[in-house]
Amino acid sequence: MQFGIATLMTDDGIDPLELARAAEHHGFESLFCPDHTHVPAKRETPWPHPPYGELPREYYRIRDPFMTLASIAAVTSTLKLGTSVCLVVEREPIVLAKQVATLDLISQGRVLLGVGAGWNREEMRNHGTDPRTRMALLHERVAAMKAIWTQEQAEYHGRFVDFDPIFSWPKPVQRPHPPVIVGGNGPTVIDRILAFGDGWIPGHQRDLAALGARIDELQGRAAAAGRNPVPVTLFYARPEFLDRYEEIGVSRCVFVLSAGPTDAVLGELEELAATLGSSLSTRVLTN
Repeated sequence: MQFGIATLMTDDGIDPLELARAAEHHGFESLFCPDHTHVPAKRETPWPHPPYGELPREYYRIRDPFMTLASIAAVTSTLKLGTSVCLVVEREPIVLAKQVATLDLISQGRVLLGVGAGWNREEMRNHGTDPRTRMALLHERVAAMKAIWTQEQAEYHGRFVDFDPIFSWPKPVQRPHPPVIVGGNGPTVIDRILAFGDGWIPGHQRDLAALGARIDELQGRAAAAGRNPVPVTLFYARPEFLDRYEEIGVSRCVFVLSAGPTDAVLGELEELAATLGSSLSTRVLTN
């Protein structure tokens, strides 16, 4: 099982480069950045994460994930670079395909592309996305990007994405492309994973037996479709449940650090590394 970290990286919080260096030093496998282009000043969509209530101010101030990860790529050598998750329905797919491929090139194949449609309906509407069709749009944009990454002359003709043959380089270092990891806990997320995903990002749940049952369903359906087991990246993982996570089939645990100043976040990272102890050390020795 691999271990990663994530945090809301803001303009007034810890320097992402300092956090990335420290994470790699301690032996973490990956670092994930969130994605919100903006937060509408007037919003009716409720924040869907416990403890619910008002959206934390950090969401208003997060950095662009791709520029942040590109800078991190330049100061690390093994740390995998993830999005958690890239809001594909808010990004034009031809441009996004080039951004992802370029990041994979400069990092020498370290990109983990977490994708999702998002929860903030006002935010996506500002990008011209109808919330009612966002899942279909997500599917088409991912499919279009895969065509761009894998074909010399790529074209795509769908309901929402439509373009004639194009040239687009660079191509990703990873073949056929960086893993596309589908985020979400909703009732149809397994359908999306099997349709266009290479992995799943659920969040930690109180009922781990229920999560285990969904992982079993995912793997059973993948096997029936002739696919290999699908990696599961668990967000908001908690160290006290590591053995249980492994039992139910989690392949990567991502621990979410608080957003804040340098000393506080690095202290939290050090404490996490000490808590993981031999589990983290074993991962370092085997990679």
